[in-house]
Amino acid sequence: ANVYLDEDYAKMHVGVVAGPHIQLTVSDTGIGMDKTIQSQLFEPFFTTKETGKGTGLGLATVYGIVKQSSGNIWVYSEPGQGSTFKIYLPKVDEPLTQHLASKKATALGDGELILIVEDDPALLEMFVKMVVKLGYQVKTAPNGKAALELVAAQNLRPAMLLTDVIMPGMNGKQLAEKLGKIQPGLHVLFTSGYTDDAIFHLGVLDSQSMFIQKPFSVDDLAAKIRQVLATR
Repeated sequence: ANVYLDEDYAKMHVGVVAGPHIQLTVSDTGIGMDKTIQSQLFEPFFTTKETGKGTGLGLATVYGIVKQSSGNIWVYSEPGQGSTFKIYLPKVDEPLTQHLASKKATALGDGELILIVEDDPALLEMFVKMVVKLGYQVKTAPNGKAALELVAAQNLRPAMLLTDVIMPGMNGKQLAEKLGKIQPGLHVLFTSGYTDDAIFHLGVLDSQSMFIQKPFSVDDLAAKIRQVLATR
């Protein structure tokens, strides 16, 4: 829905800039949440699920994407009465053609082999299309274990590993370390739906790791891949 957030609303909600916005509302009829859970809801790795049933990055990822788009997200919930999430994104009237025209030329590959490891099938398919479009060869795996088996079975020596950070069983960092023993000097690009600040702060990756945050454009991915491949 198209809404206008006025100055009074902006004063009552930290981070909101008054003006026209697009509102997206998502509601459920579940068990609801108390104030304690709500206060931790968008923290990375916080989850109310049993161990092994989820990473706790779902809503943290949503929060990161909304903030990356200069938007805001609020949750309204009470125990036993379900929950409602309201997302407000600033309305932009700039023509798409103008935005596309301002982009720099895309950096293309030269047939280098990239191993992509991502546990979300839809994202994996999208990443493959993007990387192939950029002029690279691709091999894929749905998790770390499968990636190691693929490398061993086909004696692969990829130019770069593109891997999700948080995956069931073996995370991206652990996979990179194992592949690094097989292929010393392997270039690695990590990706996640949450921000690099959060990932580094929580110790999942170190500050020297190459990282690109989801969602990313083809141009952003192209530039980052060339940057990673250029490092020694």
